[in-house]
Amino acid sequence: MSGKTFAEKILGAPVGSIVFAKPDIILSHDNSSSIEKIFRKMGGDRVADPNKLLLVLDHNAPPTNAKLANDYQQIRNFAKDQHVSSFHDAGQGICHQLMAGHARPGMLVVGSDSHTCTAGAFNAFAAGIDRTETAGLWKQGETWFRVPETIKITLTGKLQEHVYAKDLALYIIGMIGSSGADYMSIEYHGDGVKTLAVSDRMTITNLASEMGAKNAVFPADERLEEYFGAKFKAIWADDDAGYAKEYTINLSELYPVAACPHHVDNVKSVDEVAGTPVAQALIGTCTNGRIEDLRAAAAILKGHKVPEGFQLLITPASREIYLQAMKEGLVEIFLEAGGNVLSPSCGPCLGTGQGIPADGINVISTANRNFLGRMGNKNASIYLASPATVAASALRGEITSPEKATSEHKFPYHKQQTATVVVEPGDDRRQKGVWNYADVDNLNTDQMFAGSLTYEVNSSEPEKIVPHLFKGFDDRFAENVKPGDIIVCGENFGCGSSREHPSVGLVKAGVRAIIVKSVSRIFFRSAINQGLPIIVLPEAVNAYREDESVEVDMASGVIYIGTKIFHFNPLPDKLMEILEKGGLVNWLRKSETTI
Repeated sequence: MSGKTFAEKILGAPVGSIVFAKPDIILSHDNSSSIEKIFRKMGGDRVADPNKLLLVLDHNAPPTNAKLANDYQQIRNFAKDQHVSSFHDAGQGICHQLMAGHARPGMLVVGSDSHTCTAGAFNAFAAGIDRTETAGLWKQGETWFRVPETIKITLTGKLQEHVYAKDLALYIIGMIGSSGADYMSIEYHGDGVKTLAVSDRMTITNLASEMGAKNAVFPADERLEEYFGAKFKAIWADDDAGYAKEYTINLSELYPVAACPHHVDNVKSVDEVAGTPVAQALIGTCTNGRIEDLRAAAAILKGHKVPEGFQLLITPASREIYLQAMKEGLVEIFLEAGGNVLSPSCGPCLGTGQGIPADGINVISTANRNFLGRMGNKNASIYLASPATVAASALRGEITSPEKATSEHKFPYHKQQTATVVVEPGDDRRQKGVWNYADVDNLNTDQMFAGSLTYEVNSSEPEKIVPHLFKGFDDRFAENVKPGDIIVCGENFGCGSSREHPSVGLVKAGVRAIIVKSVSRIFFRSAINQGLPIIVLPEAVNAYREDESVEVDMASGVIYIGTKIFHFNPLPDKLMEILEKGGLVNWLRKSETTI
């Protein structure tokens, strides 16, 4: 095959190549205050191109304490001083929704948020990065990309009544797993694509990060032209492009599904979990806060009330959508049903604002993650579903299908779910300077550093991060980690949010290297940016035995485990330079070379 995928065309190189490119849009949100501090440490004064910055205040909007209020003011001052024209203040909306006013077909978009991939709905190549890399882009305007392999998903048919884009997205995640698209690009093809509105596509691309993907993308077809009211010179894959994997899904055969605690790929049909009691519901966020989502929920809630004591929260994705919902009478329906309509914000999803659940309750949500503790309380359990399923469940106080007649659907891809591991207090996982988590898969960033602390503890203050490291997973780690320690872990290490606190804290604690079976793409980049080597070598993890010593030679690409020797491919020269200089900040500060 001589054809090229979308990713190969956008990045201008074949799969596996390392290329350097200047993004068209560089997104950041509340973390812009931390990014500015890192930017200054790099020696930054004026950003390379203020017209490429997109700054949005949304994760704690409006601020919930004085520190956050000061952070917001710092960002406002920075945006004004740097002449950033694309600045959106608190209340205007969630960044991934507001991106619709900026991203266009064929653009290269990056953002310091893992759900930046949402912009793929607009035929853009959109990928998440971390704060340090974002600061580097502010200073230099350029960064490196590895051209990913691509998964082709062909859609046929049309979604039936009461089945939504969220059901399709969760179905795919349940089918391929939360690491099934690690470091890959996802392209959506087929006649079924034209049946999906742009709002549907945004939901689907938003959830690409939950299957490990670097990005997901839809074609710039007539639906997109209608959405923007303009034609574009679009970029799309060649008919004879080569793909790593291919799937075909008949939309007509899908049904309501839910992701069950505490993994987004723990997917079951709604029928299989029907009757599970729920005491709180969240409708909205960047995944499902568009006007179409609110209409679907309102159609079910109209004329009804949620049970006494039930907490129903609605978060429109933008002020514009909020106003539209008011004009259509949707807000009145929500309030009369007993709901609380909140300002556009990420707080309820992240657990940093309103809507933190009580101990021991089940929550059903339209958000994109259901990790233990995700909404701010590790003693609650989260189910993910479509707005219609969430609304129907809210009325009953138990998980309920929005279908009028159900056929007792059963999800066909049930996997052996790995329990959410919490290391017991007496379980000493550190032996001979090695932390043995070889049996742990899907160790996510919420477990490494609580999401609720993301904006309380600044990533530019690593000494304040260390005491909180791994507190949602191994309570002994922060107090017992020593300089020179090595971590050995299982699959999909560092999945979840793009927050860089874990990698910053691990470097400050002196961790020398991490050896894993597989790693989240954003976490890998984040670790390199902090000067922390991550080596993906499943055979080494499988071979490790308790009480064995471990030595790593990054330059030679060799790991010594006891008497066993394992080889891996050394990193490219520039990435080795970043490691050797202690991370991207030092490298940029000491080097005149463009990244």
